[in-house]
Amino acid sequence: MPSIHSVAVYCSSSRDVARVYFDAAAALGDAIARQGWQLVYGGNDCGCMGALAGAARNAGGKVIGITPQRLVDEGIADEKCDELLVTQGMRERKALMEEKADAFITLPGGLGTLEEILEILVGSFLGFHAKPIVLLNIAGFYDPLLAMIDHGIEQRFIRPRAREMLHVCATVRQAIDCLRATDLDSPPSVIA
Repeated sequence: MPSIHSVAVYCSSSRDVARVYFDAAAALGDAIARQGWQLVYGGNDCGCMGALAGAARNAGGKVIGITPQRLVDEGIADEKCDELLVTQGMRERKALMEEKADAFITLPGGLGTLEEILEILVGSFLGFHAKPIVLLNIAGFYDPLLAMIDHGIEQRFIRPRAREMLHVCATVRQAIDCLRATDLDSPPSVIA
């Protein structure tokens, strides 16, 4: 398995979610930076995205943001990124995030986050990449999605192997440990 240098995180830009999700995003950003991994994320300075990137920067991590021009025009792009890549649209953004990442972690989020995690999972299932995928199930947020996937398996719409490719973790520490287990060159864990 190739070494992990960059981790893409999918998460929400909503400012109206519960504190537990902001705290998890900040803890994840901090943990990624402390591992010596660079953060690749949606490039906006609001909601959980802002908490994630701010914590990674505060811990000395490198932050790469990737956002569409439309969101730059709305004034929510994170201008403090070490590298801010601006795309024409969402499809290009997702492709660039996938290209720049060695692993993926998904925090709770809305429709865009669901689209991102499912697209990455399908890509892995079809053999377009072999990068580890972690679903960070903070406060049981993804329990309904996992139940739907299990239902799809029971009804034979989804192959069981797809579910096995998705590493489900309840805490930031578990998510980092999961990625470290796939990374033979990983330094010792340093989670605050």
